[in-house]
Amino acid sequence: MKFQTLMIIKAVVCLSLGVPILLAPIFLYSLFGASLNPGGVFAAREYGASLIGNLMVTWFARNAIESEARRAIILGLCVYDAIGFVITLIAQITGVLGPLGWFAMAIYLFFAIGFGYFLLPQKKVA
Repeated sequence: MKFQTLMIIKAVVCLSLGVPILLAPIFLYSLFGASLNPGGVFAAREYGASLIGNLMVTWFARNAIESEARRAIILGLCVYDAIGFVITLIAQITGVLGPLGWFAMAIYLFFAIGFGYFLLPQKKVA
């Protein structure tokens, strides 16, 4: 997969989840089998804001050429998604999330592996 394609997919996912979490966190989290108290609503909206930030980074950096800045973006996104995977896996195993939680976990894993791939040394074509 090309870097640009991965960045666009990440941007679409962030848009698809970020806006609903900002506008209707109680409803969206209920789809995942979780309930929110007022503090949870605040935290969910903060998470929605971080997804919108990820959306901006992935969309506007999708055409970035190989550079230290691009590598820093990839590293940040890889770490973000790897941590998200672990947190979602723990939530899934402990029963915090319903069946849809496995889908969220798979999304995090996909992006962690995808961005991790771009951290590997790339072979130069002669």
